[in-house]
Amino acid sequence: MSEDVPLKDALGFALDEARMILPGVQALFGFQLIAVFNQRFEEVLDAPGRALFLAALVSIAVSCALLMAPAAYHRQVERGRVSRHLLELASRFIAWALYALMVAIAFDVYLVAQVVTGSPSVALALAALCLALCLGLWYVLPWARARALSRG
Repeated sequence: MSEDVPLKDALGFALDEARMILPGVQALFGFQLIAVFNQRFEEVLDAPGRALFLAALVSIAVSCALLMAPAAYHRQVERGRVSRHLLELASRFIAWALYALMVAIAFDVYLVAQVVTGSPSVALALAALCLALCLGLWYVLPWARARALSRG
């Protein structure tokens, strides 16, 4: 059973969702920054590995920016008001942030698994598994449920 909520409440839910995801993204971003300054960083990762690490770091930064964007937009454009446009914008930003986070997690899992196991195939399999899990839980499951609800 579900019920419609007022626009103000729906926007509050969206902003709360962004606030719930953001600390995890920021923590991952912090760990990424710390890793670069570790003495073993250059030893453990070759040039392609460091490039993939940088791609993961940028992806996390993009995720962080997207999660913060709805609040920044609201403060500057719709201060003291709520609109359907803001709700849609916030929802899109959160969805895009999760895509970026999913990519970063997969890259990080690949790199760590490569270092731990020494096997590119095992690392790729684990990264693909994590990517599939995130994609399934964050996008496929909600899409399937929304589709089922829309059919009645």
